[in-house]
Amino acid sequence: MDPAETDQTRRLELRRMKGVALGLLAAAAVVYVITTIDGGDGVVGYVRAFAEAAMVGALADWFAVTALFRHPLRLPIPHTAIIPNRKDALGRSLGDFVETNFLTEEVLAERLAQARAGHRIGSWLSDPANSERASRALGEVIEGALEILDDDEVQRGLESIVQGRIAAAPASSLLSKAIEASVQGGHHTELLDAVIDGLHNLLGDNEETFRRRIYEESPWWVPESLDDRVYDKIHEVLRRFLSDVRADPDHALRRTVANRLGEFADRLEDDPAMIANGERLKQELLDHPEFRAWVDSLWVGAKASLVAAADDPDSPLRSQTAEGLQRFGARLVEEPALQRKVDDWLARAVGYLVDNYRREVSDVIAATTERWDGETTARKVELQVGRDLQFIRINGTIVGGLAGITIHAVGELLAG
Repeated sequence: MDPAETDQTRRLELRRMKGVALGLLAAAAVVYVITTIDGGDGVVGYVRAFAEAAMVGALADWFAVTALFRHPLRLPIPHTAIIPNRKDALGRSLGDFVETNFLTEEVLAERLAQARAGHRIGSWLSDPANSERASRALGEVIEGALEILDDDEVQRGLESIVQGRIAAAPASSLLSKAIEASVQGGHHTELLDAVIDGLHNLLGDNEETFRRRIYEESPWWVPESLDDRVYDKIHEVLRRFLSDVRADPDHALRRTVANRLGEFADRLEDDPAMIANGERLKQELLDHPEFRAWVDSLWVGAKASLVAAADDPDSPLRSQTAEGLQRFGARLVEEPALQRKVDDWLARAVGYLVDNYRREVSDVIAATTERWDGETTARKVELQVGRDLQFIRINGTIVGGLAGITIHAVGELLAG
């Protein structure tokens, strides 16, 4: 319900109950006047005693209730208008009361245990419509968080992290381990096969170029027919050799390449000159403007992609998040152990918040009350509890009247 509508409803209820209490007082006054004019004894005397005591009780309780919120009849009677005059102390006391009796880890942990939060969360998330809403809310949180971040600071931090990690890593040692892993996994053979295939294509695609080069390099007196025979022989030997290497997984050339790569990896680990060259090349990379520009572009591109994905309901990020939340919800419903983990995590999180921030909640209550003026405070409190306080006036009227009858009966008994 809208807060304004709630206040209006409470205001009408308060006015109605005040009318009831005032009506009883007026009725008692009318009865008292009638019975006094009649002047009779017996039953009339008892009625007059009831009406007289009821008026006293009603007026006394009216004074008591009114004195909480304002000066009765606007008279500055001491110890009246208690709430307006002592609102700051009452606000602080209310804050301390809430902090001491409600914001405790034991109370909240008990409430969480009774609520079975893990099972409820799981039931809610397992509904596809709810998981979609949760995904949308999470996307809005991500988008908002990204928007408030300072891009320059993030870029500087990212550049520092990337450069720091690269600078701390020994370049030659990393390259050595990469070569060793490649050789041990046989991946270098794939590269060698690609090189052989490339050489095959090179020989076939540039046959005329190579033949012409033979003509140019050959002495003038050697016949072209001989040059052709020499070229054909060389070309055939090369192609056959490349084919043999390509077809034989255990070819001597393959073993030689593997051995040379192993030796090179060992040099990268142990040779001071190789290590120094690796560090120099790494530093040149870190200092290169293009590398810095690439690092800076990482955040800009990542942020733009994340914002677009978080804002697009059909993006893989949103759909996968919704599906993941739904699966998690289904697991929560079906797995009591997971429910207990979620409940324990919530209890620890609430306990941490309570231990560290419950004083702030108490201060908020006190500070909010201090900002109100006395009249506003009295009006707000009366709107909350004033309706129930009118029962004090009603009960006072009835109990006072019964007390009057009792006193009158005792008096009659003693007089008789």
